[in-house]
Amino acid sequence: MEPHADDEIIPMETAGEEEVPREEPPKILRLDNSVVNRIAAGEVIQRPVSAIKELVENSLDAQSTSVNVVVKDGGLKLIQVSDDGHGIRYEDLPILCERHTTSKLSKFEDLQSIRSMGFRGEALASMTYVGHVTVTTITKGQLHGYRVSYRDGVMEHEPKPCAAVKGTQITVENLFYNMSARRKTLQNVSDDYTKIVDLLSRFAIHHINISFSCRKHGAARADVHSVGSTSRLDAIRTVYGASVARNLMKIEVSENDKACSDFKMDGLISNSNYIAKKITMVLFINERMVDCSALKRAIEIVYAATLPKASKPFIYMSIILPPEHVDVNVHPTKKEVSLLNQEVIIERIQSAVESKLRSSNDTRTFQEQDVESSAASQMVISSDYTQNSSQSGSKSQKIPVQKMVRTDSTDPAGRLHAYVQMKPPGLPESSLNTVRSFVRMRRNPKEAANLTSVQDLVAEIDQNCHAGLLNTVRHCVYIGMADDVFALLQHDTHLYLADVVSLSKELMYQQVLCRFAHFNAIQLSNPAPLYELISLALREEDVNSESNENDDFNKKVAETSTKLLKLKAEMLEEFFCIHIDINGNLARLPVVLDQYTPDMDRVPEFVLSLANDIDWEDEKNCIQSISAAIGNFYAMHPPLLPNPSGDGLQFYKRIKSSGNPEDENIGDDTMTMENEIDHGLLSEAETIWAQREWSIQHVLIPSMKLFFKPPHSLAENGSFIRVASLEKLYKIFERC
Repeated sequence: MEPHADDEIIPMETAGEEEVPREEPPKILRLDNSVVNRIAAGEVIQRPVSAIKELVENSLDAQSTSVNVVVKDGGLKLIQVSDDGHGIRYEDLPILCERHTTSKLSKFEDLQSIRSMGFRGEALASMTYVGHVTVTTITKGQLHGYRVSYRDGVMEHEPKPCAAVKGTQITVENLFYNMSARRKTLQNVSDDYTKIVDLLSRFAIHHINISFSCRKHGAARADVHSVGSTSRLDAIRTVYGASVARNLMKIEVSENDKACSDFKMDGLISNSNYIAKKITMVLFINERMVDCSALKRAIEIVYAATLPKASKPFIYMSIILPPEHVDVNVHPTKKEVSLLNQEVIIERIQSAVESKLRSSNDTRTFQEQDVESSAASQMVISSDYTQNSSQSGSKSQKIPVQKMVRTDSTDPAGRLHAYVQMKPPGLPESSLNTVRSFVRMRRNPKEAANLTSVQDLVAEIDQNCHAGLLNTVRHCVYIGMADDVFALLQHDTHLYLADVVSLSKELMYQQVLCRFAHFNAIQLSNPAPLYELISLALREEDVNSESNENDDFNKKVAETSTKLLKLKAEMLEEFFCIHIDINGNLARLPVVLDQYTPDMDRVPEFVLSLANDIDWEDEKNCIQSISAAIGNFYAMHPPLLPNPSGDGLQFYKRIKSSGNPEDENIGDDTMTMENEIDHGLLSEAETIWAQREWSIQHVLIPSMKLFFKPPHSLAENGSFIRVASLEKLYKIFERC
């Protein structure tokens, strides 16, 4: 049958295919100005404390000597900032709250030498789009002031004459009234007020010639009240209390290198006696209060390594740089700035802080406590801690006893060492801080080798990371060793048994990949021949065999393995810092964790593993297997000598006969056997085991907190076991 010309031809649908309707691209529209302004306002005024910061900085720009802040409901209901500055001219009031109107600059080049706090002309305008703003101001020489209200950047009415005191008062009411989502996220009134108090406290200790006050609406007493003083230490004493002021040390750094770093820093840092739950860092750069996470982290690392008990310091710093070296226009709320040669400046300041802490720590005195008084001491510390915390202005909530954490990382009295007086022999107390410093200050290289295989292996570690274990490891507290392999760790109200061999092996493996091709070296004092090392390892494997055939076979294996490793020497040196010289001697080993040296008794086993267990054909498998071999070698295995504590002491006893060997009539009754301890071997074993436990506490655990990403396998193979929970223990005892 032939088709007619009028017949409609319908295309057949292909099986499994559906016709997807094409969507037209969305049309680009120009946003209304009110929408644009409201979006911008939400970025500049993120919460009530943001608005207060902008208003206080305006007061400082107005050369005020007194700034008073009144807040209601955390700043959502009312913010009132009053100052005694030069005021606002009547002619400027109509454009006061328009966007990008300012008296601080007139052209873009002025930013290079800007010294005022504000410069964009966005803050007041943003407040009018998210709140109801009223301005009352009077300038010098006027008989009366003017009051005017603003909404959406424009005046609601003409300025009205009114009685006024010198300066300006700006009131913001019903903040975020038209942003319901933002307002719902800011329902914690006490939290917002705490941030406001903290902001005014920071301003008060920097601008010591200006008086600041901050109080809740209707309250008779101010939570922040500072008066002009000539001493910064007095200002800190007034605002933060005498307990903070008496534990501060003055620090100064100055550099005049125009090409590299030209700055001056003076500040106050806390000493070893200052203990707090969190770090307090007050930073001003060219009189501008800013945050610098890189500098804060650098200082925190120094404190954590040098003064671990006082690892949450109080820091005040004022840095002065040439204005052209500071870019202030890098953040919507101006809370961050960009510095020229920032890395160099941070390094100089970090070195100065470390030097200051070390010099102060040399004269520090430690108070020892008896076992019987340790519980009482903890109670005293706890009560002092609670008293200091209550000064922040927020009431502490009562914690149920079954959820009370018994120890934390800043209180070593909760560890087993507080009850068992043990000092590792051969480890001087003075070297402790130095070792910690190197461990903590070590950073993973940012520049990784450009090998896809390494990147894939690192990505696998990230993907396989157990989130729950990661949180536990990062915030755990070392309690002590339960036996030769397992350590006791506490996190929150839970007690865990952790296999330090498995944990350290995995940590070392991860560190090898992270430091790939960026190792420091351990130089062996006497290079060890590979042939002899491999032969020794093979003899240890065949210790029970007396066959000469095995000896011949082992010689061939040692020769072949030595040749193989000499062929791979260049790759091992370049990527893993394992140096094998042309004579086949092992001369250098990599540093996987700073200030940690592996057990050199395991070098033969390690070299044999490199020769026999590596897949040299596939790149990824090769790197993975070498990293695993290094990780196993550097893992904190129990020493080869038995633990002298407990039953292991029997190993160090040697049998000695007593009696007269010349007596011919010696019988069983006259011959006695005495056990004499080999004190030389015993002392060596005690030193080795004590050094291992010291390394676990001061090297392994801190490194795990910084670098370790625990895989899921640790939670499944018994390497990390929760053995007790305070809440469950209370339930058990309640039944008794």
